[in-house]
Amino acid sequence: MSRVIETHEINKTYKMGSEIIQALKSVSISVERGEYVAFMGPSGSGKSTLMNIIGCLDSPTSGTYILAGKDVSDMSENELADIRNKEIGFVFQTFNLLPRATCLENVALPLVYAGYSRAEREEMAFKALENVGLGDRTKHRPNELSGGQRQRVAIARALVNNPSIILADEPTGNLDSKTSYDIMELFHELHSKGNTIIMVTHEDDIAHYAHRIVRLRDGLVESDKINPNPTRGMAVHA
Repeated sequence: MSRVIETHEINKTYKMGSEIIQALKSVSISVERGEYVAFMGPSGSGKSTLMNIIGCLDSPTSGTYILAGKDVSDMSENELADIRNKEIGFVFQTFNLLPRATCLENVALPLVYAGYSRAEREEMAFKALENVGLGDRTKHRPNELSGGQRQRVAIARALVNNPSIILADEPTGNLDSKTSYDIMELFHELHSKGNTIIMVTHEDDIAHYAHRIVRLRDGLVESDKINPNPTRGMAVHA
């Protein structure tokens, strides 16, 4: 296995008025290609800050971040945008779908910036929707879908350009329990096909679908442990 993510002594500070907030304190972690990792921690633990840095949405104040072999610590905004589009598939709690666009158009959106032709975009988007069980919903708009289906569209969009990692921020936060477990089953299937998944969650039962759980507290890694018995199936929740 090769390392897809490597952080060395990552620090992140924010200035709020006259106060300096240290959101991350010398965080060093690595993630191998094909791993399934959950970041956990209470509000203010630093998990969202760490996710933003790993997702190239923010830069560290100090320290080094290597993504897929490239040092992204000091990249410009344009360089970060380029590597985000090529290397990272995002799944958000609020789905972030364009309401007036069809499922196919929503999924194809990252490919527009990557320079694919319209025919290539449509073919790749259709395949991604098929992979999440929505091949028959290509022309539907988000308001014609259930919450679970909308999240599946968001996952298809995250997968469409074959990224190095899928970054899921509270992916079940807006879903009921049954739909949440359906979505976590889908993540299990994606992981079993070789996808690298990093999930941010504050819910223990959701985190336990991951094969490794990293807990943060006060900007530090409190624990980093392999999960010996990842959750599978819905029977455990019955």
